[in-house]
Amino acid sequence: MMLHTLLDIKLLGIDMIQTSDFLELLLRFTLNMVAIVIIIRYLYYTSTRRKDYLFTYILISITVFLLCFLLENVKLQLGFALGLFAIFGIIRYRTTTIPIREMTYLFVVIALSVINALANKQISYAELLFSNFIIVFACYGFEKLWLLKHRSRKTIVYEKIENVHPAHYDALKQDLEERTGLSIEKIEVGNIDFLRDTARIRIYYYEPDNEINEANDENEVNRVNSNNDNNI
Repeated sequence: MMLHTLLDIKLLGIDMIQTSDFLELLLRFTLNMVAIVIIIRYLYYTSTRRKDYLFTYILISITVFLLCFLLENVKLQLGFALGLFAIFGIIRYRTTTIPIREMTYLFVVIALSVINALANKQISYAELLFSNFIIVFACYGFEKLWLLKHRSRKTIVYEKIENVHPAHYDALKQDLEERTGLSIEKIEVGNIDFLRDTARIRIYYYEPDNEINEANDENEVNRVNSNNDNNI
């Protein structure tokens, strides 16, 4: 009797609780959070160790999901969803632009939250579970199965100008590997400054711990010299 009375209570014309809708919210929210945590915490974070994006993605997912779910009765649902993509898709941090990989995960987080929140009654839970599974599996496949080794690059300023000659490629590679501690796959020689006896060299290598280090060549140049071998 008390439970039935509680269910009938209204506050300013709004029901205190609608059991079926509340249970649906809990179920969908749980499904969404499980998928997001797997993708962001156990796939993305283990590869990048970026706590700032971990914090951002999870909070954006929660916010977008609740926003969509609680406003799902808005007539223009499709326009509403596309509007969210437009808003969140152009996010730029004031300090730096979001890298393409992080932007992709941001898109995945928003898309998954919108799908779980706005899927209507005509979509079964089996279809919803399958959609979540496909997205999680795709992220797992690219992070753990097909992209075990990410090729990264660094641009350095090299002072042993004599090693830049094509005939001394092996000596150049050996010297760079000894200084950087990296297993270099490819070397590209850029600008050569004979006045300073330096050359700008781009090295390509594979990250052994599945981390990506895509430095901006114009903004991040590591100088290698005989006095500071660990400057890269």
